[in-house]
Amino acid sequence: MRANQMVQSSDYGSNVLTSLEEQFARTKHSLNDSRRQLIQSILDNPEDHFYLSARKLAKLYGVDASTVVRTIQALGYEKFDDFAADLRKHFVSRISPYTILKSATREKRSVANHIAHSLEGDNDNLAALQSSLEAETVIELAKTIHRSRRILVIGIDLAASLANFLAYGLTPLGFDAEAPVGSSGNLHHKIDLLTSRDLVIAISFGRCLKDTVEAAVRARQYGVRTFGITDSDISPLAAYCDDYLLAAIASPSFTGSYVAPIALMNTILVACAHVQPRRSLERLRKTEEEYRSGDRWYKEPVRRGKVINMQSKNGDKE
Repeated sequence: MRANQMVQSSDYGSNVLTSLEEQFARTKHSLNDSRRQLIQSILDNPEDHFYLSARKLAKLYGVDASTVVRTIQALGYEKFDDFAADLRKHFVSRISPYTILKSATREKRSVANHIAHSLEGDNDNLAALQSSLEAETVIELAKTIHRSRRILVIGIDLAASLANFLAYGLTPLGFDAEAPVGSSGNLHHKIDLLTSRDLVIAISFGRCLKDTVEAAVRARQYGVRTFGITDSDISPLAAYCDDYLLAAIASPSFTGSYVAPIALMNTILVACAHVQPRRSLERLRKTEEEYRSGDRWYKEPVRRGKVINMQSKNGDKE
């Protein structure tokens, strides 16, 4: 997927609008006061509305269902289902851990059902990735990785686990990959050392973390190739990176779901290995003896032919 033309860095401070917000901005001047207030209320509180039918939405605001439908049509949607789909996307882009848990608790499920629902969400995200992933984009990223002198993988907070996973997976294949940690200042210093021969892979979702997006913007200003891993075509990383790939993280869990992003990164590692298989085998051959020797793996200490019990019954070491 090709990102939009990069806007000037001075424009970065403005929030990226969701499709629903853009539609409202285009039609706002033509809506009467009551319709504007209705749509604005829905936009401001998507967690209270994204799961409601037109009938239930009408009941919530004390109006007829036909009034809701006409308001949606005045907004530019032919069907309520189209509006509902954009509202769900708007909700996902504006969610916080609190709003996710608040929404989930309203469903009145048992704990076991919440667990099953979480797994269903993971499966849905994987299915969406499988149906929408453009293999050519992954292959082009793999080729860019092969051409790059250094690869900086940027992920902050929970996304740091994804950045570490990808950087760690690239290293044994012979790539100089790093997932920097520390302050935003340290991140900027790392970016300042890059050149046009390097690559930045930035990972963030939803509204995207400021430090991650600003790092990608800073890298592009230096002529560094940038690639985003995010969950929406309208996310800031999709707008500011040269290219990007999408993986959904929607989940009833307040942490989000990283099942699909991990699967996406596996495809990147597979592509990197098979773009130049001989090179990959040569690199991995260096660690083959370490794997075969067994020194890498934990073994229970043996004394007089018996395995030592490392813990007594009360949990203390013997």
